[in-house]
Amino acid sequence: METVLLLATEAGSEAGFGLNTNIFETNLINLAILIGVLVYFGRGFLGKILNERRSTIEEAILEAEQRQKQAEASLAEQQQKLTAAQTEAQRILAEAEERAKAVRELILAKAVEDVERMKATANQELDSDRERVIAQLRSLIATQAIERAESQLKQQLNDTVQERLIDQSLMLLGG
Repeated sequence: METVLLLATEAGSEAGFGLNTNIFETNLINLAILIGVLVYFGRGFLGKILNERRSTIEEAILEAEQRQKQAEASLAEQQQKLTAAQTEAQRILAEAEERAKAVRELILAKAVEDVERMKATANQELDSDRERVIAQLRSLIATQAIERAESQLKQQLNDTVQERLIDQSLMLLGG
């Protein structure tokens, strides 16, 4: 510290940088009076401003805490709603899957029933067609047999054979 004072006093003698130790020239008294007046008169004013600022900050902190609590409560409520919605969605999905399974089984049963009905209808139509064809064939065969019998009878029956048949028939009747 002594070296600084020594340098300052030597530098001051050469009109350069230096430290002035004269209290009245440096306005230290004026500065001390100014600070004293500011402290005396400004204490109430400055204290009031600081108290208002402190109360404003405290209110802001309380509001922020209240908003945080409300946000946490709202978050918890929304999370409960989300959980309930997810549960409901899973329930709806399970119901939809069950309904789809039941409808699928119903459709398959209906398809099997329709196939069986179509088979039965086809069998009935086949039986009906078969009977119709058999009846036509019988009719055709009977017609052809009668025609053949008539043609054979015409070829084989001459007048003598016819007379002999008539005589035999009369004998059987007359007895």
